[in-house]
Amino acid sequence: MILIAMGVSGAGKTRIGELLAERLHCSFTDGDAFHSAANKKKMHDGIPLTDDDRWPWLRTIRAAIDEKQRAHETAVFTCSSLKRSYRDILRGADRDVCFVYLKGTFEVLHARLGARTGHFFDPSLLQSQLDTLEEPGAEEAIVVNVELTPEQIVDEVMKQLATRGTQA
Repeated sequence: MILIAMGVSGAGKTRIGELLAERLHCSFTDGDAFHSAANKKKMHDGIPLTDDDRWPWLRTIRAAIDEKQRAHETAVFTCSSLKRSYRDILRGADRDVCFVYLKGTFEVLHARLGARTGHFFDPSLLQSQLDTLEEPGAEEAIVVNVELTPEQIVDEVMKQLATRGTQA
């Protein structure tokens, strides 16, 4: 099984991904590590990424997912996965790729980004990400409110995985 913690910047993808990987006793990979230097510079400079910027990044993450699947490993990844077409690339034809959508309001996310230090993402891009976001429904992803504590979020994800009959 592959889990992908998704959502806009400030949703807590990295923290939740790390906790999920810990709970599932599997590897964790932050999708931001696959961004090119050019993409990181654009975001640092407050320039929104285009689809042309994102396609190679998404294909690289998908290749990493393929590696985990070939090794028959459970793994947790993070990726904003803002559009359905992006999620389609990451999911491929796999039924064992599950998205965990960390959903939050502009106000909560903006406050989190304002408190964050040492990240390449310019908080002024939050609205651009929210404008781009095509929210997944419950049929496409496990949806969890980011206002819960990280532990509550992970508990909810694990509960929903069990309800769906997904085995880790």
